[in-house]
Amino acid sequence: MWMQSCSGPGYIFGSISSVIKTSLNYNQKQISKLGVAKDLGGSIGLIAGTLSEILPLWSVSLVGALQNLMGYGSVWLIVTGKVPVFPLWAMCVLIFVGNNGETYFNTAALVSGLQNFPESTGPVVGILKGFTALSGAILSQIYTLINFPDQSSFIFMVAVGPTMVVIALMFIIRPVGGHKQVRPSDGSSFTLVYCVCLLLATYLMAIMILEDLVSMSHNLVTVFTLILFVLLLIPVGLSFREEPRDPAEEILLPRPEQHEVVSSEFKNEKPEEVDSLAVPEGQKRNALLQAELFRAAAEGAVRVKKRKGPRRGEDFTLTQALIRADFWLIMFSLLLGGGSGLTVIDDLGQMSQSLGYANPHIFVSMICIWNFLGRVAGGYVSEIFVKDHAHPRPIVIVMAQLVMAVGHVFFAMGWPGAMYIGTLLVGLCYGAHWAIMPATVSELFGLKKFGAFYNFLSLANPAGTLIFSSVIASSIYDYEAEKQARQHRIKSHISGSILSGMFAQDESR
Repeated sequence: MWMQSCSGPGYIFGSISSVIKTSLNYNQKQISKLGVAKDLGGSIGLIAGTLSEILPLWSVSLVGALQNLMGYGSVWLIVTGKVPVFPLWAMCVLIFVGNNGETYFNTAALVSGLQNFPESTGPVVGILKGFTALSGAILSQIYTLINFPDQSSFIFMVAVGPTMVVIALMFIIRPVGGHKQVRPSDGSSFTLVYCVCLLLATYLMAIMILEDLVSMSHNLVTVFTLILFVLLLIPVGLSFREEPRDPAEEILLPRPEQHEVVSSEFKNEKPEEVDSLAVPEGQKRNALLQAELFRAAAEGAVRVKKRKGPRRGEDFTLTQALIRADFWLIMFSLLLGGGSGLTVIDDLGQMSQSLGYANPHIFVSMICIWNFLGRVAGGYVSEIFVKDHAHPRPIVIVMAQLVMAVGHVFFAMGWPGAMYIGTLLVGLCYGAHWAIMPATVSELFGLKKFGAFYNFLSLANPAGTLIFSSVIASSIYDYEAEKQARQHRIKSHISGSILSGMFAQDESR
C-alpha cells in the first residue's frame, strides 16, 4: 500500500504539464504528444511482467525506481535550464521512461500481494489499484507541505520522492511464508483496510477543498499532512494483531511445506487431500466442493460437453479472444471511456487556468480521489447488479459512460463551479471503467490468460488519448487560441485607429 501510494505520478501530469508548457514554450498539440508518451509508458508493462518471472521482486522495484528517477529527473533538469533543451521526440522518450517506472511498482506490489493472499484476489487488487489512484492526491499534499519556491520543483519531487520510498521498501515487498487459505479474520481485516481507504479519501478531499477556499498557514498544512501520514500507518497495526486461533482451523490450514489445495479450482475427481482428513472434516470438504460445483453449474461455468473451441466463461487464449466480437466491443468501449477520461486528466491544468483558477493542483488531487472512489464503487455496484439482480455487468459501464458524457458537457460549458462537478463525474466514471472491465473480461474469457488480456486492454488508454487529445482536443484548442489572438489583434488595431483619429481631430482644432 505504501509503494502504491507513490506509484502514480502519471495522474499528476495535469499539474506538471502547465510548467513544461510555459518553460519550453510548447503549444497544446506538443503537450498532448507528451501526454500520449506518458500514457504509453504507464500502459506497456510487458517487460515488467517478464522480469517478475525471472528476477526477485526487489530487483523489479529497483528497475522501476531508477527509470522514474532518470525520466522525471531529466525533465526537471531541462525545465529548470540546467541542461540544454531536448527536441520534442526526446522529451517524449524521457516522459515514457519516467512513467514506465510505475508499471514495475504495480507489478511488484500486485504479484507479492496475490501470492500472499491467493484466495482474496478481489480485495487485494482493489485496494492496491485504489491507492495508485490516490497517489496523485498524496503527492500533491506533500508538495503543498514542502512549499517549494516554484512549480518546477514539483517535477523534482516526483522524480526523487517515489524513488526514495520504493528503494526503502523494495526488500519488504515480497512473498512471505505462511498459510495461504482464507482465514475467518481475513474478512474483518480487509473491511478495516477498506474503511481506512474511504477515510483517507474523505480526509484528502476535505483538506484539498479547504486549501482551495481558505488561505492556510504553513503550520496548519503541516498538521494536516501529519494526520495524513498517521492514516497511512493505521493498516500496519493489522500485522501485529493476534487473534485466538480455532484448533479446527489449524487442521484445515496446511503447513507451508505441504501440498496446498486451492479451493477455487475444482476438478471432476475428488482431491486426494480429502481422504487424508478426519471423517467429519472430509465430509465437510466434500459438501463444500459439491455446493460450489452446483453453483458453478447453475451459472453456466462448468463444461457440460466437449465443443470445438471455448465458449463464454471458459478459458480463452489471447489469440482466441482477439477473434471474438465481445473482446473488441470491450476494447472499443474502454478506448472511448478511458481515452476521453485521460484527456481530461492530462489537460486539467490548462482547463483550470482558462477558467480563472490559479492553482491546478487542487483539481488534479480531486480527480485522483474521485478516480479511487470510482474504482471501489464500480466493483461494488457491478457485483450487486450481477449477483443480486442477475443483470449483466456491462450495464454498469453504459451508466458510467452516460454520466461521464454529462461531465464532459460541464467542462465544455464552463459554467460557475463546472470544474468541480466535471471533475467529480469524470473521475468517478473513469475509475469505474478500470474496476468493471477487468471483471467482465475474466467472466467472459476466463482467468487462465487474464494477464495477457489485461495488458492488451491497457493499450486502450494511450490509443484513446492519441485520438481524443492529440488529434481532437489539441486541434480545437490551438484553433480557438489562434482565433482569439486574431480577434484581439483586430480589436487592438480598431482601438488604435479610433484613438489616432481622435488625436488627429484634436490637433486640427
